[in-house]
This record gives sequence, structure tokens and C-alpha cells, in this order.
Amino acid sequence: MISLILFTGSLAVTVYTFFVFPVLLALRARLFPKPHSESDRLPTVSMLIACHNEEANIERKLHNLLAIDYPAELLQLVIISDGSTDRTESIAAKFAERVTLLSLPRRGKAVALNEAVPLADGEVLVFSDANSMLDPNAIRALVRPFGDSRVGGVAGDQRYDKSNAASNIQEGEQRYWSFDRWLKRVQSRAGSVTSATGALYAIRRELFHEVPGGVTDDFFVSTQVIARGYRLVFAENAIAREPVSDTGTAEFQRKVRLMTRGLRGIAEMKQLLNPVRYGFYALQIFSHKVLRRLNVFALITLAVTSPLLWQQSIAFQLATVIQIAFYGMAAAAQLMRTCRRRVIKIFSLPAFFVMANTAALVATLNVARGKRIELWTPHRGEPVADR
Repeated sequence: MISLILFTGSLAVTVYTFFVFPVLLALRARLFPKPHSESDRLPTVSMLIACHNEEANIERKLHNLLAIDYPAELLQLVIISDGSTDRTESIAAKFAERVTLLSLPRRGKAVALNEAVPLADGEVLVFSDANSMLDPNAIRALVRPFGDSRVGGVAGDQRYDKSNAASNIQEGEQRYWSFDRWLKRVQSRAGSVTSATGALYAIRRELFHEVPGGVTDDFFVSTQVIARGYRLVFAENAIAREPVSDTGTAEFQRKVRLMTRGLRGIAEMKQLLNPVRYGFYALQIFSHKVLRRLNVFALITLAVTSPLLWQQSIAFQLATVIQIAFYGMAAAAQLMRTCRRRVIKIFSLPAFFVMANTAALVATLNVARGKRIELWTPHRGEPVADR
């Protein structure tokens, strides 16, 4: 009986998280849409890029930003070096006519952003990563929704550069981001996206709140918009392109770091889980950021209980076989990767799913143990060619 209860409950949580919740979002967007207006007015913009040891990317990033289709007199570029020990600062210094370089001791990205914002003079703060290359019209597309006074923040669209796509788990991650893009689209139509990603997003300057240590800065900064009563919308044409990670180990470590900091960020912004004050958004953030991260425990429970119920019904036998096949494909993908073979495409999504949920498990244990991740070290491959 206990196994049946655990199996049923875990199945319900998993089905809700990955299937029912997206359907609820789509229905809300269709039945109760909340459109926002846009404007061609170009506000003053301060773009902030916090980086540590990014010599492989920073020059290309700055050339990319200087080629952006946005008036130079309205665009302030600020590079914050968080204790870089490579050539990051000397490379950025070559662009001194257009770029403000802030050199800081190594204290973490949160401190770097907090130190930099007082130097920003733009009406709109734009945040981006050093290895994210923007499409020429990205900033124009990003600021257009600020023509609506109810909009306090805008999330850009992160896409992976397929020219650098490895033949393994990254294909699964690209499929995940395609799904996440659809989620952001319907979330925006329904009210607000859950949060922005660090590749590219913007907020009104007056809505910036000092970022505490140990949290994901893009989550914390962007959700401040919601906490202050504004909307956070999605600009699908504001595109930032990132290369995929060159190794599975680096990508796994990155996900553990982001999820650990992300769970701490949710704890910092726990007031957003109050449905009385934040309505549907509270359900949205609980489903998208809490249940999805903790769903790994439901998956483990399903894997343990379904074999125990084998004799009771063909349904449990089928559930067991499906799980064996799914996780078997993930294991096969990892073996192919280890042997430096191209991963069969159908195996890529199970491989990414298992990797992401394993990272979520490690991140949850990190938070339970009180472990904080204040600093970050980029694990970059060679910079990809301009597109």
C-alpha cells in the first residue's frame, strides 16, 4: 500500500510538472491574454557585463556590442572584472573610448554588479554574459516593451550557436531551450515570465535591488520587477547566442552551480510564492522553479516503487519497462560520449534530462547542507566564429 501511494503521488507530481502546468499556462494565455504595448522610443541604456578570466571571449564580445544597431550616444558599456588574472582587463582597456572598465578584487558576481550599478547612467540596465553574442537588433528589440509603463523588465531569448553544437547531450539541451522558449512566450502572454536568463535581459534602473551573495543574479534581479508590481515580459526578437559547453563535466558543474544559487534565490524571494499577493504568478514560480528542481525525488521514487508493484498490474510493468528503456538510453549516450562516438539523436534528450536532474539533486543537497557558491569560474571552449 505504501509503495502504491508513493508511486501514485510521485507520478502525479511528475505529470503535473512537465505536462499539466504547461497546458495550464497555454490555456491562461489563450483565454486571459495580457498584451503589452511597445514603443520605438530609444531610452538611454547601460549594459553591464560582469566577468572573470574571459580573455577568450571579451574582445569578440566588445566588437559585437560596438556593432550593435543602437545609437552610440545612448549606449553605455560597462565591463566589470571580478578579480580577473588573465588578459581580460588589458583587452577591455583597448576599448577605453567606448567602454568603462571597473576592476575589482575577486568577490563574486553579486558584489561586482552591486558595485557597477551606481556607475550606470542609463534609464534601462541591460545585463549580458561575456560569451553571449547579440544579434544586431537585440537591444532595440529588448527595450521596445518599456514603452508600456506596466513593464519593468524584459527577458531576451537565449539560443545556442549550432555551429558549435557538439554531437552529444547538447542536442538535448537545445531541445529543452526550444521548450523553454515556448514557455516564456505563453508566460509573457499570460502576464509575466517566471524569470530572465543571464544571456540577455533588462530592467528599469530604479527597480534594481542590491543582489545578495550566493544567489543566481539573473533570477534575483529580474524577479525584483515582479516584487515591485511590474511585469516581466519576453522579447523573442532580442536574441543572444551562446556556444554550447565543450565538455559534459563543465556543463554539469555549471548546472549544479546555477541550481544551487537558484534555489537560494527562491528562498530570498519566497514572498513571490504568496498566491494572495501575486496570484497566478505564485503558482507559476512554484511549478516552474520549485517543483521542477525537486522533481528528481519523485523520479527516484518512481524508479524504486514501480518494480515493487510489478506483480499488481500490467501498468506497473509497463512503467518499469519505460523507465528502464529511458534511463538505458541516457546511459548509452554517456557511454558513446566516453568513447568519443556521436550520440544517437534519440538518446540526446534522455541524456540531458538525466544530467539536469542529477545536477538538481546535487544542488538540493548543497542547499540542505548550507553550502554557498559565491564565486564562479567560466569553463569555456574556443570562441565560435561570428554568425
